[in-house]
Amino acid sequence: MITRINHIAIVVADLDEAIETYRNKIGLTLAKRLTMPEQEVEIAFLPAGESMIELIQPITEDSGVAKYLAKRGEGLHHICLEVDDVERTLEEMAERSLQLINEEPIRAAEGWGFFVHPKAAHGVLIEFLQPFDED
Repeated sequence: MITRINHIAIVVADLDEAIETYRNKIGLTLAKRLTMPEQEVEIAFLPAGESMIELIQPITEDSGVAKYLAKRGEGLHHICLEVDDVERTLEEMAERSLQLINEEPIRAAEGWGFFVHPKAAHGVLIEFLQPFDED
C-alpha cells in the first residue's frame, strides 16, 4: 500500500550550489548528505514537511543519472512513493504488466525500492520505496 510521497528527486549539475539554493534561498534544512558509489551519485536530503527534496548529482560521466543530466539538463528526476511492503508492491506492478526498470528491489539511500519506467507512467520516473526500519 502506498503510504505517502517520500521524496521528489531533482538532478543537479553542482550539488553544493543546489544545496545553497534550497537551504539559503528557499529555506529548507539540509538533513543528510551521502555518496552512493553503487549508483554513481552524491545525494542531499532536505525535509519539506512530511516529505523530502532529494538533490542528486552524478559522480561519474557515464552513469544513468549523468546521461539523464546531459540529455535533459537539471530538473525533476523522479517521484518516490513510500510503500509498506516493497516486494509485494513489485509483484503487484508486474502482475499489472507495468513496465519496470528493476525486476527485484534494489538498495536505495533510505531503504529498498524499484523503479517504474517513465514510458509506463506518462513520462514520469516513479520509484517505490520501503524505508529501512529505524530499530
